[in-house]
Amino acid sequence: MSRRYDSRTTTFSPEGRLYQVEYALEAINNASSTLGILAKDGVVLAADKMVTSKLLDHGRAKEKLYKVDNHVMCAVAGLTADANILINQARVNAQRFLYQYGEPQPIEQLVVQICDIKQSYTQFGGLRPFGVSFLFAGWDKHYGFQLYHTDPSGNYSGWKATAIGVNNQSAQTILKQELRDDMDVPAALDLAAKVLNKTMDTAAPSADKLEIAVLQFDPKDPTVLEQRSLPTKEVEALMKRAQEQQTETQ
Repeated sequence: MSRRYDSRTTTFSPEGRLYQVEYALEAINNASSTLGILAKDGVVLAADKMVTSKLLDHGRAKEKLYKVDNHVMCAVAGLTADANILINQARVNAQRFLYQYGEPQPIEQLVVQICDIKQSYTQFGGLRPFGVSFLFAGWDKHYGFQLYHTDPSGNYSGWKATAIGVNNQSAQTILKQELRDDMDVPAALDLAAKVLNKTMDTAAPSADKLEIAVLQFDPKDPTVLEQRSLPTKEVEALMKRAQEQQTETQ
């Protein structure tokens, strides 16, 4: 029965479902793990990379974590090609707002603009939904540090911590149990490593398969907002500590 309704994005099934949108959501569930944690003094994004090669130029090729503007970054789960289109649009929107108003764009407004594009691709024939979900991490003067999740349907929501991609239910369970309101960035990094260590499809996760980034104010200059991608050695130390803690609890 569903085959009569799933070929077109704009056609509802008798049950009121849009199958193409549901298929796009399913693509996200099969993507590699991605998570975000909102701390009291910053935001942590972490992701499991699918492509790892010693020949890859990691300075030029990004798979999971991207800088949008000086005050906002994002993590991706799904089709990277689709993500690039929307990330470039988000960058243009952020720069246009900065040029017009002389201040960084509010995070939620930027997220809404991207979700409007996503939602429009579910309403017109001949188009397919974007097969990508984002975790946007940012700071603005209105609400401070923020974490948002968007899905292919155009929905968005704010979170204290969330996970998308494969094994996201297991990751969400750990986050619910371990998250604290007074958690700072170092504690959030440890929690991110713990979640990835327990949910990745390998017994000993390798640091070169992970991307972890932090958005926070520079400890040396509290007026400067800093986006920092953790080098491999720091990621190795985090994962080693997470594995040792897991061994102790067993």
